[in-house]
Parts: sequence; structure tokens; C-alpha cells
Amino acid sequence: MSTVIFTLRRDPDGDRPELALPLVRRTRDPHEGSWALPGGWLDVDEGLDAAASRTLAETTGLEPSYLEQLYAFGAVDRSPTRVVSIVYWALLRADEAAAAAAEENVSWFDATSLPRLAFDHNDIVDYALWRLRNKVGYSRIAHGLLADEFTLAELREVYESILGKRLDPANFRRQAENSGTLIPTDRFRTGSHRPARLYRYDRDVELADRGPLSARH
Repeated sequence: MSTVIFTLRRDPDGDRPELALPLVRRTRDPHEGSWALPGGWLDVDEGLDAAASRTLAETTGLEPSYLEQLYAFGAVDRSPTRVVSIVYWALLRADEAAAAAAEENVSWFDATSLPRLAFDHNDIVDYALWRLRNKVGYSRIAHGLLADEFTLAELREVYESILGKRLDPANFRRQAENSGTLIPTDRFRTGSHRPARLYRYDRDVELADRGPLSARH
């Protein structure tokens, strides 16, 4: 079992945050010394969601704000022995990532520019990125990367980081305000620019549509 966990990290030299993910350096063969996704084995009396949360906490100390099963990867040649991996993907807010305990074998990487990883983990990350970029267009999944209250400019930054392209601010504002998922607050973010209104997501709307299984999560 493995987990792809995304967060936003701002490069001091960059003008917008970048998608990043934690990787764990393997300490034994196969692929000793290579970077890999955090993960572990499923206990015989353990549910999949519980195992994903446990292995993620054990390997990285992280507790994501959003966790969902991604896919099952079972190519014949993905491991020296036949191993089928149930992979989850998760979202972590920037403050949660910053507060995580430092682990000796854990490091953060740009999700779109990774080294060669152990097993088929590069393919897994590519699939998770594809899923995230598709889901952000029809759900409020971006909220998993945001604080509870945010400006529309901060929300647009999340979309731009996920999609890897600039979005027109006026068009984005119009679409966001007409989406039916945002609730304006009476608070404002102040600073060097004109005060910006803070918004929050309507909690009656799910982060993402999980179909008939949603009631079980």
C-alpha cells in the first residue's frame, strides 16, 4: 500500500506555489537508497482506509485533510516478487505540512519534476497528477489545499498550481462566485494591496463526488 500526498510549497524565488509531495528513502532492497512513495503492508485485520492513514503517519508523520483511494497497481514486473499495491492519494494544507515532524529519510520534491523513483512510483505519481487535474474541474477538491478561509486570489493560485498554467483573474472570479460552492464572509485579508474578502467553502458540498460509497467515509 502506498500514498501520493500533495501539498503546496512556495519557492522563495517563485511567483506562485508549486505542487510538492513527500518521498521516503528506502533503507533495504529492492531499490535500497532510492526515493519512493510512503507506504507499508496491510494488516490482516485492517481496513484499507485505516491502513493508508496508519502507514502514512508511520512513514511521514503526516495526517492529510483529504484521503481517497486512487487505483490498484499490479503490473507483473513492478516488483521482484508479485506485489499488487492499493494506492491512495491525499491532500495536505501548507500549514499542516510545515508543522509536520522532520523525518530523517523523508524529503519534499516538486511533484512535476521527480528523480527516478523505486518500482513504478513515477507512473503512480503521473496518474495521481492526472486525476487531480481532472477532478479540480468538477469538484471542490482544491479546498483540501487551502485554509478554512481564503481569498479568491489564493484559490486561483491553487488552480494555477494544479493545472500548471495562468488563469484570467476576472474570468476566474466570475466562475468562482457563480459556482454555488463558495460563501463570502464579512472578513477581509489586509496587506499592501486593497483589502480582499475572505471566502469559505459550503460544507454541505463534498470535496469530491465519491458516488454510492461516499456515505461510508
